[in-house]
Amino acid sequence: MTNSKARITAIGSYVPERKLTNHDLEKIVDTSDEWIMKRTGMKERRIAHEEEFTSDISYNAVLNLMERYNKSVDDVDLIIVCTFTPDFKTPSVASYLQAKLGIKNTGTIDLNAACAGFTYGLHLANGLITSGLNKKILVVGAETLSKITDYTDRTTCVLFGDGGGAVLVEYDEEQPSFISAHMGSEGESGQHLYCTDQANQMHHQKLIDNGLIVQNGREVYKWAVKTVPKGMQAVTEKASMQLAELDWFVPHSANLRMIEAICEKSQFPIERTLYSLVDYGNTSSATIPLSLDIGVQNEKLNNGDKVLLYGFGGGLTYAGLLIEWTL
Repeated sequence: MTNSKARITAIGSYVPERKLTNHDLEKIVDTSDEWIMKRTGMKERRIAHEEEFTSDISYNAVLNLMERYNKSVDDVDLIIVCTFTPDFKTPSVASYLQAKLGIKNTGTIDLNAACAGFTYGLHLANGLITSGLNKKILVVGAETLSKITDYTDRTTCVLFGDGGGAVLVEYDEEQPSFISAHMGSEGESGQHLYCTDQANQMHHQKLIDNGLIVQNGREVYKWAVKTVPKGMQAVTEKASMQLAELDWFVPHSANLRMIEAICEKSQFPIERTLYSLVDYGNTSSATIPLSLDIGVQNEKLNNGDKVLLYGFGGGLTYAGLLIEWTL
């Protein structure tokens, strides 16, 4: 990987106030707190209220970042919002966020790589800043998955929640954050995790066409446990490092059993893994920034730590980034 000139300089997060606990779910579908905990490790998730959308979550995450790190975003020259639950088909959440923040001269794009969205967004921000095309980029991972969750499907409705996280990436030759990356996609398996829009067929296969998330959990689990450990290896090899040299692993918080299986297969200690699923569920592109921020608030992440971020999910897409924590 070319020498990075980009540094992560601030982080912020936001989750809606309303909680949906496992006991609440017992009243909605045929499930139990014990069943959910055993299979997913999740206790509760946050749910946006009816008039709260991905742009609101993004905005609040950026406000949190500005407040905590005393940062101005007036001179941000690009906003990347990673999401697959935008408020509108157009304008993008990023454009709407630009208006809410009142930034005058900035480019705005939404990026949809589902649960790998945040790592894709960070990779793009690093590339643009390192090449000299941009100086200061806001990368946001935010979702309102509750708005497209099928609350009659007991296998998926227990998983998803709403929330968002944001980081600021700035030009810095002296102390860059980005070390190596590895990304890819297995689009031929896309029918295992989808949400229909204009088309209701994929690879000549008829889909459940209700505009809600449909997931074949078993197939996604098998794919992730096979794909992610190989990707972790590829990221560290590119950096001429061993997995054992990492301080932290921050995977997409899909499901605790999946993370345990990935750690077991890659022989990485679960104790050095950060995840956000216990209190927030699976928030797709928001899980990694939320996990990082939990690490910051619990004083687990320290400057100089080598951290492997790994997003994977709908697409089926994946992207791993090895960074040095330099806030």
